[in-house]
Amino acid sequence: MAVATETFSQWLSQAQVPAGRLTPEQRGVLQAAFHFRQEQGTDYYSTRLLSHFLLHCHSGLKVAQLARLLRLSRPTASRQQGLSSKEAIQQAHHRLDGRPYGKLLPRHAGPIAQFLFAHPNATRADLIDFVERTFGVRVARGALYKFLKKYGLTARATGASNSVAVAGAPTADAAAGTTPPPPVPLAPAPVVPQGQPLPTPTPPFSPRGRSTPAPSC
Repeated sequence: MAVATETFSQWLSQAQVPAGRLTPEQRGVLQAAFHFRQEQGTDYYSTRLLSHFLLHCHSGLKVAQLARLLRLSRPTASRQQGLSSKEAIQQAHHRLDGRPYGKLLPRHAGPIAQFLFAHPNATRADLIDFVERTFGVRVARGALYKFLKKYGLTARATGASNSVAVAGAPTADAAAGTTPPPPVPLAPAPVVPQGQPLPTPTPPFSPRGRSTPAPSC
């Protein structure tokens, strides 16, 4: 529960919300929010419901101000701002079950495999959105990776990105900032007129600088 001695002015002051700059509409919304917190307390579920309302009621207050009023971090308030009412309730439901995210089941492997084969260039975020749209659960990246690895779908999920990375990988010369020398053209083979004997090949090079004739018997 909220502290009994805390007043509406003190609540605004600790959140650095200037009371004199509030419009009558904003003041009325915040007074109702203050009474809600005094009545329902500051537990996770009460704060979750109140924050979802304040972040979507178009009060004109900044997200940082609402985060300070509800004692939330700025990134947490920003993430909650992009959620629908259904998603907010789902998060609260998963929290009640003892886990912050949903859980993938074996029956989900088939549709996920079909999605990966139909969308070979899909990113991990696209796959998470597909799971949420199809099964109504929001899964963490780590849990998704373990699920894909368990059912042999990891290579399929990362094959497109890996092939792009390999194809675009710089060579050793490019990484060193040097240009490889141009290839040396081979000397053309000599043209021998028809009917003439082929030229005798050059004897192998001797370590003494000249060829040594074979001894006569």
